[in-house]
Amino acid sequence: MNAVGKFITLEGGEGVGKSTQLSALATALRGRGIELVETREPGGSEGAEAIRQLLLTGSDERWSAEAEALLFAAARTDHVDKLIRPALDAGKWVLSDRFVDSSLAYQGGAGALGIEAVRAINGFGIGDDFPDRTLVLTLDEGGERARVRDTAGSDRIGGRSDDYHRKVDAAFHIIAAEEPERVRLIDASGTPGQVTQRLLDAIADLLP
Repeated sequence: MNAVGKFITLEGGEGVGKSTQLSALATALRGRGIELVETREPGGSEGAEAIRQLLLTGSDERWSAEAEALLFAAARTDHVDKLIRPALDAGKWVLSDRFVDSSLAYQGGAGALGIEAVRAINGFGIGDDFPDRTLVLTLDEGGERARVRDTAGSDRIGGRSDDYHRKVDAAFHIIAAEEPERVRLIDASGTPGQVTQRLLDAIADLLP
């Protein structure tokens, strides 16, 4: 019987280099002989990808904060059922570009629903399937000036105001303070290689 795999998620606000680091971390883990499944949210399964289109297209007023949180939770439940849990049970590692902590920060923190309310909504769908480690890429105040955020090409959530995104960043810090063992803040400044090494250092205790 295979040992259960590890579930790692990469989080952060807009423009912190998350996509670059997800690819680099995946390469590094595979280089260590780890069988890895890469995925994303919203999405990752057929049903969740369909909900992704509902969530990320249209005007900012398309969904209320409550409806948006419920749609994310529905997509996530299907994602866990169809892809994440089966992969982990088969002994594979799963690396996801965003997961439940994005909902906690975006809809819970910045969307003013409250982190605990959004946690409860998601708990109904995913149960105990929280990540083994969540890595949140952050930039300090000086690094914020170098943040690359394409508001013109953003989806309906990424294109929201700077104030909204500051609230997202603040919420990620709150979540990390509440769950320091699971959630680690990672400095996203410096070269890509330096950031990747920080990510690896933050999961060193989980590596085979």
